[in-house]
Amino acid sequence: ERIAHRLEGVGPRTLGNMVRGEAQKLDQVTARDRQERSRSQRRVSVRPAPGGMAYISALVPMPQAVGVLACLHKAATSRVADGDTVDPANPSGPRRSRDQLMADLLVERATGQTTAPAVAAEVQLVMTDAALFGEGQAPAWLTGHGPIPAETARNWVADPNAEVFLRRVFTRPENHQLVGMESRRRAFPEGLKRMVTLRDGVCRTPYCDAPIQQIDHITPVNNGGTTSWDNASGLCAACNQTKEGIGWRHDGNPDHLTVVTPTGHQYTTTTPPVSTAEPPDTGDPPEEHGPDDTGPPDDGPPDIDPNPRFDTNNYRHHHTEITMRIAA
Repeated sequence: ERIAHRLEGVGPRTLGNMVRGEAQKLDQVTARDRQERSRSQRRVSVRPAPGGMAYISALVPMPQAVGVLACLHKAATSRVADGDTVDPANPSGPRRSRDQLMADLLVERATGQTTAPAVAAEVQLVMTDAALFGEGQAPAWLTGHGPIPAETARNWVADPNAEVFLRRVFTRPENHQLVGMESRRRAFPEGLKRMVTLRDGVCRTPYCDAPIQQIDHITPVNNGGTTSWDNASGLCAACNQTKEGIGWRHDGNPDHLTVVTPTGHQYTTTTPPVSTAEPPDTGDPPEEHGPDDTGPPDDGPPDIDPNPRFDTNNYRHHHTEITMRIAA
């Protein structure tokens, strides 16, 4: 009733502001307390977007958000006026729009780099040998985020500013699940962590999909669990903490994980392949193994050292893990 006489022609956003203003006028203490609670929740997050892009979201106090946007808009407008709109990533391509300039300025100012494409970063990709060294079209997988086009991944690796490290990754031909990986390091725990992160991709808890932050035991050590490939799970910090609560239990192996809740409900997730590529056709018939054959390795991973102790011939479908350090 207090604002009824002002509602004609008012849009949804203006109406919301008017209602909040009246509410704060009536109860200033509650409004102030709510703002203080909200301020404690400020954070920055990233979520994937189509086309190899991503959304960067920042939850900050309103005055700061308005200030950031105004600063970027002013700087982008100045560059447009000066004719400074050439795209460093594609100098011969179309000139950048004001929106594109604002996005680039955000990256430059957050990282301290002179241009957005020159951001220093370390990224990990998994792709087939055919996609990396040839014209294969099987998508590469960006660890923790998902698939990107093979050609895009090849362009990243070919970037002259990128310091690239390659490791062979061995997968089962029938389901592409990770079974082994080369390592230049002798430290087994770090190699195991890297393998588990590549294997799981995101938090293993069903329906979570958050980035992996911690590698922990499926069966706790105090219950007889071992620090091993079979007993490892990549989890986000929240899910790892939750599973330590009373009544929670994790059961599983490298192929799947079942989460049992305090109410007895069970939820299972299956380990995804590290790639969707089809295995190469070698033309060879399936190998026969007799009782005297050494055969493929057991369910655990090989020792992680510069010379992997397993017969790579049993895993014909090879992938490559690529670590790129992109310097300014």
